[in-house]
Amino acid sequence: MSEPIAVQDQIAETVALLRAQLGVSGKDLTKALRKARHRLPRRIYRQATKLAKVEGMASHPKLRLTLDTPALAKAAREVQEHLRSIDVADRRKGWWLGALGALAFNILLLGALVLGFMMWQGLI
Repeated sequence: MSEPIAVQDQIAETVALLRAQLGVSGKDLTKALRKARHRLPRRIYRQATKLAKVEGMASHPKLRLTLDTPALAKAAREVQEHLRSIDVADRRKGWWLGALGALAFNILLLGALVLGFMMWQGLI
């Protein structure tokens, strides 16, 4: 009986990690995964969908006996390891650096276009 409850605990922990590491909202794993789909690698997303499919069955007393708990525990472990390895500060820093890089490129491109226009009009 303790293993199926452990699956419920692992699902709850996975949802909490999705909220903390990726900032997604959702009361259950299915809704949280829908919002985090493109931020997760394909293999991790597939493992998480296995957990999401059995989320309702894990809370039912008779249906939880039919679950493949070792496979679900392995899937939960993989997803949680990946989510714990995400460095939120590094992702934030990377986003800012990407935005600043795009801004710098756009300013350089605008300068080149203005310079080209000025040369075309004979102002330089």
